[in-house]
Amino acid sequence: MNETSNKRAIWVGLFVLLGIVFLLAGILMIGNLHATFRKKMQVVAFFDDVGGLQTGNNVWFSGVKIGTVGKLSFYSESQVKVIINLEVKAQEYIRKNAKIKIGSDGLIGNKILIIYDGTSKSGQVEPGDTLQVEKTFTQEDMINTLQENNVNLLSVTKDLKTVSKNLLAGEGTIGKLIADNKVYDNIDAATTSLRIASASAAKLVHSLNQFSTGLNTKGTLANELVTDTIVFSSLKVSAQQFRHMADTANAIINNLQAAEKDPNTAVGVLLHDKETGAHFKETIKNLESSSKKLDENLLAAQHSFLLRGFFRKKEKAEKKAAANK
Repeated sequence: MNETSNKRAIWVGLFVLLGIVFLLAGILMIGNLHATFRKKMQVVAFFDDVGGLQTGNNVWFSGVKIGTVGKLSFYSESQVKVIINLEVKAQEYIRKNAKIKIGSDGLIGNKILIIYDGTSKSGQVEPGDTLQVEKTFTQEDMINTLQENNVNLLSVTKDLKTVSKNLLAGEGTIGKLIADNKVYDNIDAATTSLRIASASAAKLVHSLNQFSTGLNTKGTLANELVTDTIVFSSLKVSAQQFRHMADTANAIINNLQAAEKDPNTAVGVLLHDKETGAHFKETIKNLESSSKKLDENLLAAQHSFLLRGFFRKKEKAEKKAAANK
């Protein structure tokens, strides 16, 4: 009887012990408490505002949980010193120049720490290192920003209301453009002028295209002027000759000017000596008088009986030569 009771007690004890073991294993698995027994290392970060971060919150790196928040304490005047417990196996992936920021586990979940960035040129993090903190926007910052945007939006709305009122009243340049027909007519006239100018420009471009086509067409004067070296050489020689003629004419003018200023030269005497000029004019008058008298003598000779026959024969010969032509 006693042996049966003892066996029953032993079996009951075994079942209770197995139940406790399974219960502890379930607690460890559900609460992830098995990570408590892993090797840890500590690093530090200094935050201006932890935003509700608490001891025991998770630390993530590339979407993987690698540690927890160890301790929070005030530092300096307004900063908070956060000691972070990291798993040693993640040490080789985290760099000294890595950054850390506060995030949320879901939309309204617990606060978490997120480690990111870091370059391979920098060595791996060591125990006691300080991670660089990046400031993040909290919900309060977002609300303040939205409130400021609402104020700005209200101000913009008031300005738009004032602008639309002025437009309807015909004030300002745009308001006059909308309400005043004269402004529209002026703009329409300016548009027409621009259209005409555009058409003229198109004609000019067409003419330039034709001219350029003529330059590229062999046998034309423009093409020969551009491409024929002989024509170019001839033009060059002609230009040099014109230049030489201009230089010669310039020299003659200079000589005349010099002679004009010198009273000992013939030109200078004619220009400066009044007596010589008077004699020269008298000589010209005498020549004109002699020429008239000579014409009268020749005319009288033609009517004399000695030379009349000669001039008549000459006149008949000239008429006959003109008729033969």
